Amino acid sequence: MKSLLIVALGIMMLALNLNAYMNVTYLNTTVILNQNSSAHVVEVLNLYISNSSIGQYTDDRAAINLTLSDWQAALNTNLLVEHILNPTSSIYKFTFFPGPIKNIGTSGIAQLELNYYVRNVTTINETGPRIFRYTFNQSVFNFQHTASGQALPQNSQLNIILPQGAKIISLYPLPDYPQISFVGNLTDATFLSWHSGEPLAKFSLQFLLRQSLESEVISYFTGLYRWILSSVLEVLFILILIVLVYVGINNYLNKM
Repeated sequence: MKSLLIVALGIMMLALNLNAYMNVTYLNTTVILNQNSSAHVVEVLNLYISNSSIGQYTDDRAAINLTLSDWQAALNTNLLVEHILNPTSSIYKFTFFPGPIKNIGTSGIAQLELNYYVRNVTTINETGPRIFRYTFNQSVFNFQHTASGQALPQNSQLNIILPQGAKIISLYPLPDYPQISFVGNLTDATFLSWHSGEPLAKFSLQFLLRQSLESEVISYFTGLYRWILSSVLEVLFILILIVLVYVGINNYLNKM
């Protein structure tokens, strides 16, 4: 009888474990391009939480010492990573926020948000007076790898938001939103979106941005101010060095 009870308890525990799981159901990555070549990235993952895992998620969310790796292990997912990374520089201003649970029947859903900044997501070349060409750096993608290169995972979306006033001159592949037949119809678009499974191996994006006269003037005087400040500091350093040498020589002569 005792052995049968142990077996029954084991079966019950196994059933509970099978019903206890958390699963990422959707990934949304938004890349907001800045004029200084950096990007602000916001990634939102939708998470399904079974009834028997709600307590675990609540406890994990209340913990203050869990790292991103701890959350990856708890959720058993490879999607909880930064999908925009520059191989030559680290991200900065990183924050991670596991959102509250919204109950749906006996289970629940929550959103996990990664928020961070990446340097040198674009390269900038001046092509004319106050006109700059921006080229997206494809190497920053950190999505799933396939036989033909990187691609968006299933149940995912990639959004790119361009600076206001940008004029697209080259783009591949064409976005799912807005729907167009060729790039010429997309010149003034500032929000681009690609959906699940999109191949990224040959991704390219170029756009032009005209710097306003006000920005050019501010940039000129900012550079002039920095040059003057640098020159003043150099002069002060030389003067201080001369005074120190003079004082040192004078003290030496007085001791003789």
